[in-house]
Amino acid sequence: MASTTTSAVSADNLVIPLIDFSLFLNGTPAERQSAASSILTGFQNAGFIYLINHPISSSTVSTVFQTSAKFFTRPTAQKDALGWTTPRANRGYVAHGREKTTTLTSKEEVEKLKAGAGAEGMPNNWPSGDEDAETFKNVMIDFHNQAKDLHIEVMRAIAVGMGLEGSYFDSYTDVGDNTLRLLHYPPAPKEVFRKNRLQVRAGEHTDYGSITLLFQDNRGGLQVKSPDGTFVNATPIPGSVVVNAGDLLARWSNDTIKSTLHRVVEPPSPAEGDMYPARYSVAYFCNPNYDSQIEAIEGTYGGEKGERKYSGINSGDYLEMRLAATY
Repeated sequence: MASTTTSAVSADNLVIPLIDFSLFLNGTPAERQSAASSILTGFQNAGFIYLINHPISSSTVSTVFQTSAKFFTRPTAQKDALGWTTPRANRGYVAHGREKTTTLTSKEEVEKLKAGAGAEGMPNNWPSGDEDAETFKNVMIDFHNQAKDLHIEVMRAIAVGMGLEGSYFDSYTDVGDNTLRLLHYPPAPKEVFRKNRLQVRAGEHTDYGSITLLFQDNRGGLQVKSPDGTFVNATPIPGSVVVNAGDLLARWSNDTIKSTLHRVVEPPSPAEGDMYPARYSVAYFCNPNYDSQIEAIEGTYGGEKGERKYSGINSGDYLEMRLAATY
């Protein structure tokens, strides 16, 4: 049987596995079970995993990054016209400094564009008026759909790892009430980090939903909090997607899965001249369908496992509550 797992990160008692996802998707029954078990164990122990050989091609990811970078060169007035509106919609452009997890000031703060599936009454705010705008829309819709499919498969792997039917979460993931976020960290002077050693580009936080799919550029800067209390570099690995569990999945699993603190800091790679170059990343925030009622997953409570820790909650209401506290 082929090996499904090595370590992507191993430091300070934090081990984040690097898992060959093709063995879950296309392997033998034994390989599929082994990969699913590795995925679940990674979420239980670290809250993070890396996946390689996943279905989203490197060329697709590259196109998304190029298209994202081009969007952020648009005039400020055009971007502001696409502004984020409400926690329920959670769509649109977020200018420097609005989100509370960011602690840098001025140009060093991250700007973001969020795009959901375009639910009724909550349309996406797309750029318009030129060929690049149409290309942007087409590229991001296609990527959103591919990421939705990957979300479904990762949740199937979690189900198999838990000893449930592979389709256990399908009725919670079929709508695609997820958010695609394009992040741009502008160039930052080295002086900012020299003078403010505790300064970060995105402050320590957990994510709110079920899982997050994170695609990094080669700049680095993502750090994950270890059991020892230190922050460990989650170094980019070409062709991989970093997947972390969110607060709602931790709650859903009766805290058998971890939602781990992480942050974005000064890139560990050498700066070019007196400036750190811009950093881009693409995060796909996955959630149970907004109309889902979230109760503790079967097998995560009772007997030696203890009682249910949380009452049931509506997925959309929970996420709206959390987002309202962020903006």
